[in-house]
Formats: sequence, structure tokens, C-alpha cells
Amino acid sequence: MRRHAALTFACCLGLGALAASAAAHDAPVASNAAATARTESGVLQGAPWRIDLPAHWNGEVVMLAHGFEPAGTPRPADWPANPSTAALLKAGFAVAQSGYASQGWAVADAIADTERLRAHFIATQPTTRRTWVLGFSMGGAVAIATLERYPQHYAGGASLCGANLPGEVLASETLTTLLAFDHFFPRARGLPAAGLASPAATSIPQADLYPAIAGALQAQPTVAARLATRLQVTAEQLPGTISLHALVLHDLVKRSGGMPVGNRDTVYAGFGDDAAFNAEVRRLDADPAAQATLRRELGLTGALSRPLVIQYNRDDPTINPRFEPVYPALAAKAGADPLPTVLARAGEGHCGFSDDEVLGAILVQSTVTQP
Repeated sequence: MRRHAALTFACCLGLGALAASAAAHDAPVASNAAATARTESGVLQGAPWRIDLPAHWNGEVVMLAHGFEPAGTPRPADWPANPSTAALLKAGFAVAQSGYASQGWAVADAIADTERLRAHFIATQPTTRRTWVLGFSMGGAVAIATLERYPQHYAGGASLCGANLPGEVLASETLTTLLAFDHFFPRARGLPAAGLASPAATSIPQADLYPAIAGALQAQPTVAARLATRLQVTAEQLPGTISLHALVLHDLVKRSGGMPVGNRDTVYAGFGDDAAFNAEVRRLDADPAAQATLRRELGLTGALSRPLVIQYNRDDPTINPRFEPVYPALAAKAGADPLPTVLARAGEGHCGFSDDEVLGAILVQSTVTQP
């Protein structure tokens, strides 16, 4: 999943149509542009990287940020090209991609590793005219955070199928999913008695997580359908969504050193009998140190000073419609100048963009941004 790591996650867990989409995106990509490009690779402070420079370079580079890669996913000896690389090379762009020093929800590492690679590229190609950042899925948050933190280095960027959420919002959303599952499916077979939101659940092997969740949902299809409606996914997509949210929250807990969000005062809606749900759902307090770490490492402010294009897919089981307005609203509140440009949804599934759509997200800025 170099276009977005949620697809690798799908392959590992066998999530039906999403896995089939992953296989298509991860297939080797061949083109005349890719064949004539000069490729370099290496490791910077533990992060594998590759740089592709086309024979007819336009003097611009795209820093490409990939998505969520579950911890423990086997990595190739040399970092592979994202499927969008060939189209970018054909258009004349150089492409630089970091594999990040760590796996999981590695946004903080990814920001630092991408910046380190950018500096390396500029040092070796000092005639570079403009630099862009392009991110898919989790990489969308990397791209946005990069534009917020290092605007002086970039002409603009794009977040495609992005998890464009501040860390606290992401943690809160995934915690809600797990607490709702624990409420409706207590003591599910194959899961800890304390539930998916418990510390004991963080040690469940990925290969065991999805089947246990799917089995519980299949045993109570009516309740599962209610939960799917609340999470804005289909019943078929629900096991994969809950499994992904579990992997992400468990990783955030490990990285933060504790539960980084709580729900003590949260009033939930959309779960059927909301009064009963709010009275019975498990309540947790955030660990203050973990919360501070999450805010520091995964914070987004909305304070943009460079152009940003945002585009989502239709029928995306990973980035739900309720996530889409979060960052534009944050940018408007912060007085971003310019405000993000949100393109109409395109493609199906998660990160199901065509090469033309990916290239268009960069070119729509390239034609109006001055060198």
C-alpha cells in the first residue's frame, strides 16, 4: 500500500473488495517515463527512501507521503515506487518518497522523515524550482502538517483520501468505535473480556483481530447494522472499519504512553437508544501526559499559508463523510490564506484515484502558483 497503507491492512485481513482494490493499486507499474527515470535509494536515520528523477525534468519535485502501514508489515529491501510515480514522472516531476522510520500511525516520524528527505533532495538538486507535498490516506495528514510547519519550503500540496484530522479528533473517533463495539458486543469470543478499548486488546495479533470482530458482528446482524449506520459504512465494510480503528487507536496509545483521549463528558448520539447508550457505555479519562504528547506530535492548527487541495473518494469505507468538513472548518477558523480547495469526490473506495486525478491535484495548483 504505497498509495495508501490502509490497503495493505486490507490485504493482511482479507477485507473483500477493499483487498481486491489493494491488489490492483500495489501491482507493479511500468511506463516509458519510469523506465527512463534515474532512481536513487537509501536510508536516512532509519527511514528507507527513494528518489526518481525523470530524463526530462521540469525542475519541480513532489514529496510523496504514503499511508498507514500496520506495525510488523514486511518491508522490501528497497523502497518501492508508489503507483502514482509513473504519471508524475511522465509529467516531468521528480518524486521523492520516504518509507518512514516506523510503522503504525507514524505521522510524527513521517513529517520529520519527509523533511529530512526534502533537504537531502535539495542538497543534491540545488536548481530545484518548486517543491510540492502529496499525501494519501494517513499521508494526507502528513502533507497538511508539513505545509503548516514548513511553508517556506513548499509551493503547495494535496491530500487525497486523507485522514485530515488532528490527533485528538482521530483518537476520539476511533475510541468511540471501539467503545460502541464493546457496548453492543460484550465478551466477544477471541477478544479480551474488558473489550477492544482495553489495554489487553493492544497485544492481540493483527491476524486474530479481524476474525474475532467479524464473528461477533455476524452473530448479531441487526445490532451490527445499527452500528454500521452510525459509522457511515455498509455492513460488509463494518468489520474492516472496526479492525482498522482498533489498530490505529492501539498504536496511538502505545506512542503516547497512555490513553490520549477520554469520553467522561461526551454525549453520544445515533446509537439507537441514546439515553441507554450514554448511561451504560464505558467512560474513560485521558492520561494528561499522553494527551499532551498527542497534541504536540499530531496537532493540526488550520493555519495554512500555502495552497492545499483536498479530494476524497466516493463510498470510502475508511474516510467517512463526517470526517470531511473537519479540516476545512479548522482552516476557516484559523484564518488560513488561502483556504483549502476541496475538489468534488472522485473514484470509488479508499484512494481509488486515477493517475489523471492524482496528477490533476498537483497541476491545478502548479498552473496558478508563481515559481
